[in-house]
Amino acid sequence: MKKNEVAELIKETLTLKSDEDQEILNEALVAQVKTYTLPTEALSQSNKKNHFELYGQYVKDFNRISAELDAAPRGNANSNHSLFRSLKIDETYNLNAVYLHELFFANIGDLQSEITMDTLSFMRLERDFGSFDEWQRDFLACAKASRCGWVVTGYNTFTRSYMNYVVDLHSINVPIGVIPVIVMDVWQHAYYKDYLKNVTEYTVNMMRELNWSVIESRFERSEKIAEVLK
Repeated sequence: MKKNEVAELIKETLTLKSDEDQEILNEALVAQVKTYTLPTEALSQSNKKNHFELYGQYVKDFNRISAELDAAPRGNANSNHSLFRSLKIDETYNLNAVYLHELFFANIGDLQSEITMDTLSFMRLERDFGSFDEWQRDFLACAKASRCGWVVTGYNTFTRSYMNYVVDLHSINVPIGVIPVIVMDVWQHAYYKDYLKNVTEYTVNMMRELNWSVIESRFERSEKIAEVLK
């Protein structure tokens, strides 16, 4: 194929159809509400109920947005304002909200919480933070630094190490190339009913009941991914 023919083909491929003849994608993603028990007494029943309802709403909103995106016109998409842009931004916000909550619910509330020195979780946190205690101090500092959002310990596929991150809201400061292994919700709604403004006491209590069995499986998975990426 000649150079001018290739250029013409690329041009035709990149040319968006008009809104009138634009095809509907019908590729909506669908999230399902999962059930969590959270036996912890560090959170009140009303707080848990409120949190589960909030999570359920994020699932509903994400599914609705995903469906609306199928029919959203792409021909008038622009960076100033368009339905497509608004929906894409809301998609990320609610998608992150759903899965961050699921990761959080799954890794807290273990009344028999225990981590041993021979686990992969302990060894990797010791390696990359200098000590397990230093990881805890850094994690707690991130909780206090968040402006309503999340603290995430994750494997960074670029630095090839585990790092702590402050995520504001659900979609601000989200790091690229990171696989989450420990997730803590530090939105005010997560603790205000039980701890008022004391995010430190709340986070410490949640850390005391981290489910290291769940977290260990996440470390094992991230290590497998890291091996593939070498």
